[in-house]
Amino acid sequence: MSDDQAEDVEICEIVITAPDAEWLATFCRSLIEDRLAAAAHIIEDIRTLYRWQGEIYDTHEARAHIRTHRRHSGVIARRALESHPYLVPSVIAHEIEILNPEYRAWIASST
Repeated sequence: MSDDQAEDVEICEIVITAPDAEWLATFCRSLIEDRLAAAAHIIEDIRTLYRWQGEIYDTHEARAHIRTHRRHSGVIARRALESHPYLVPSVIAHEIEILNPEYRAWIASST
């Protein structure tokens, strides 16, 4: 892929939380192996506060930040929803507008 072609590639970051980092690592590794993602950064311990079924929870989770081509975001979201341990998982995609051109090209070529 040329640098000009890479500039046109829409890159996004998908953020997914889960009850543990190992589930996220396994999930993210499968995305990278299938060339649906270039990289994933996993934060192992975040504090999460939320309301669920009338109760307020204060717990700990893990969070993955997945870098990918925007065209893969739907497939990644479906995979997460099918295999996630939560009944209603948090799966959020953010478009990345400003990005190091070399990093953009690497993500584009990796996916």
